Amino acid sequence: MNIQLTEAEKIKVLNSDDIYSIMQKILLREQKIDQNREHFWVIGLEHNQRILFVELISLGTVKKALVEPMEVFSLALQKRAVKIVLCHNHPSGELKPSEADKDVTDRLIQVGLIVDTPVIDHLIISTKSYLSFIDIGLFAELEKSTKYVPPYVLIERARAESAKIADKNAKIEIAKELKRRNTPVETIAEITGLTVSEINQLRVRKK
Repeated sequence: MNIQLTEAEKIKVLNSDDIYSIMQKILLREQKIDQNREHFWVIGLEHNQRILFVELISLGTVKKALVEPMEVFSLALQKRAVKIVLCHNHPSGELKPSEADKDVTDRLIQVGLIVDTPVIDHLIISTKSYLSFIDIGLFAELEKSTKYVPPYVLIERARAESAKIADKNAKIEIAKELKRRNTPVETIAEITGLTVSEINQLRVRKK
């Protein structure tokens, strides 16, 4: 269900406080009917960080709301949001993320990368306060997770990392040879792309 926003509410988002200032009003409005149920919203953002839409994705039970990636990203793709913020409430007022909260965030982060519509934060809110996954460092932790990364993506990442290492090793060997020839360090750096510090640390045997 699309949440109708006034032009004044389509603010430019600079931090989690900005998101909460809008979502708190929406929560208070919706809780008149379903105050004891979890609501899960997606906030779509434009290139300039301005709010494009707020969509209610799921209306769950007292303790959880079921969330499917297709429902989360379908509107974002249709409306061409460049990034999204996840948001849901805890009717109890307790803001600590549950394992289920972490799990769904982990999954949606990975799907967002695949469809090129990144998730940039997840807020858990109540009528009086909120918690941001970014602010407490949890988001960065989940970004490193590989639980929901498809095998083909892991393979591509491994190949890219291997190619990067091979390229770095090749540059090091070239730098060593140039160093044996007493080539100026600045010239070696320009040719190989290595830093002066990296080149100075290379040990070579004179031929």
